[in-house]
Amino acid sequence: MGERLIVIEHEADAGLGFFAGWLEAAGVEAEVVRPYKGEPVPGRAPAGLLVLGGAAAAWDDEGYGWLPATRDLLARAVDEGVPTLGVCLGAQLMTMACGGTVERGAAGLEIGLGEIEPLPGAAADPLLSALPAPPDGRVRAVQYHYDAMTALPEGAVRLATGTMYANQAYRLGDRAWAVQFHPEATPEIFASWTVGGDLPPERAVELNAQVEAAEDELRRTWRPLAEAFAALLARS
Repeated sequence: MGERLIVIEHEADAGLGFFAGWLEAAGVEAEVVRPYKGEPVPGRAPAGLLVLGGAAAAWDDEGYGWLPATRDLLARAVDEGVPTLGVCLGAQLMTMACGGTVERGAAGLEIGLGEIEPLPGAAADPLLSALPAPPDGRVRAVQYHYDAMTALPEGAVRLATGTMYANQAYRLGDRAWAVQFHPEATPEIFASWTVGGDLPPERAVELNAQVEAAEDELRRTWRPLAEAFAALLARS
């Protein structure tokens, strides 16, 4: 039996995606908690924690009543040195839980296939050092967020930046990571986000096609990160 990873899923359209198969293949047993269906957020995640994305603002406790418990869980996991990964909303919740700031993004919606630039600290990072070395120093990832991590928690090590928003990835301590982008998002998941939203239909079609065309590249780029996280869980 693999390690038991607690996964907080905020909505049905923002699940594990690619990570489901990648983590399972690496021997990780995931327990998905769905608080939007009334399932309680646990007080601890002893073996590992992955908090996924969603449409909520990280501060909207009234609209999404489980966010305070999720922030508490993240803060405890970071404090206890549990392997932890926050993705998009999960990253923003971790930022707030650990003393940083999340605000509505000044540059507006970041959406589609975006470029991420690893910073020097990524070269020795247990997760981001696993990424394949791109010829131009940048990798591409799925983006979909309105809000931004504008001030990182004290002691955070910035690992990646981008053109629209500077804080794309950071590490806190030795075992907690926050990524603003979506390494888990499949083309199908991304397409579900663009349906019925604020985008003009032709823009949604264009963005969906770009992500679909990059599927193999996204798999090559982000599977090593998932496998590095799985290896960290196995060593814990």
